[in-house]
Amino acid sequence: MINVPSLNLKAQHEILQQEILEAIERVIRSQRFILGEEVEMLEERIAAYSQCRYAVGVSSGTDALLVSLMALGIGWGDEVITTPYSFFSAAGSIARVGAKPVFTDIDPCTYNLDPSQMERAITSRTKAVIPVHLFGQCADMPAILEISRRHGLKVIEDAAQALGAEYPPSRRVGSSAGLGCFSFYPTKNLGAMGDGGMVVTSDPDLAQKVRLLRVHGSQPKYYHPLIGGNFRLDALQAAVLNVKFRYLDEWIRKRRERARHYKKLFQGARLEEKGCRLPKEIHAGAGLAHGHTFNQFIVRVPQRERDPLRTHLGARGVQTEIYYPLPLHLQECFAYLGHKAGDFPQAESAARETLALPLFPEMTQDQQESVVEAIAEFYSS
Repeated sequence: MINVPSLNLKAQHEILQQEILEAIERVIRSQRFILGEEVEMLEERIAAYSQCRYAVGVSSGTDALLVSLMALGIGWGDEVITTPYSFFSAAGSIARVGAKPVFTDIDPCTYNLDPSQMERAITSRTKAVIPVHLFGQCADMPAILEISRRHGLKVIEDAAQALGAEYPPSRRVGSSAGLGCFSFYPTKNLGAMGDGGMVVTSDPDLAQKVRLLRVHGSQPKYYHPLIGGNFRLDALQAAVLNVKFRYLDEWIRKRRERARHYKKLFQGARLEEKGCRLPKEIHAGAGLAHGHTFNQFIVRVPQRERDPLRTHLGARGVQTEIYYPLPLHLQECFAYLGHKAGDFPQAESAARETLALPLFPEMTQDQQESVVEAIAEFYSS
């Protein structure tokens, strides 16, 4: 039995340890720990990488979403459409500015917001939409943008899990809407040694407003034309990210290679015939450098099998995760919205049937073979 973690950050750090320690020491010598040159360097790199004119470093991916909503002036009485099947941050940020999260169901293949469902949810109070590029694959941005234009809606891309992902014709996530938001949480494709985030845009006014809001709305110092917050990215995290950024494309390439290898192993074991479905790449074969970036490798099995399969894999040394076991519309904190089970059936099915298998750039073929052998053993028993 080979122990297979869901993610192995230690293996990544062992490769980069000396470079990271030198970068941290450089910041310590400078004694400039908040914003500064390291943050500015990272902002320039992420802006160019995301095909945007501007990038503004912030304290987390969640704060990137929050400050973006604030920059657009969204608040009490407004409605913002988003997905019920995702991490909490998008819906939570909408509620925190006083707006109403309006959930719409997902595409059952990609798990991203379904544009056809989105249009049905638009009302006179709808001001914006937050599509989430879940698990590293782009939402259907052309359709979402077209609907948003017709209805005069702002768009904020939650690309926390999808830095570098593309959709035809070679558009990077974060570049098509008014604002794009990234997370540098340690488990992301580009992860810090703590929290961090980034807002990207090509609108100079929005970029300046986000910069202002991240420092309590202060300009000049101690004078506040706006009420903002403490959303600053610190220099130590930026220094670590500047080191890791040089390896990002290589890591994404390796993630895609391992996803392809998983698919070959699944086909060889005929697991899809037994009901274990692989993730679907909607732009596979489109010639994109980074289509699906596989921040997570999600398989889908019938509800009655998901938890027993996870238990079986755990007993064989394979660590798995469930993203996300309870859709947002059924969370206790959103009970005031009045939703009930059955309102968004695709999201609810995904929550009951999906399982994230281990996938990370340093993963070996032996580890992947152990994962698939353990799944095959489950179905043969």
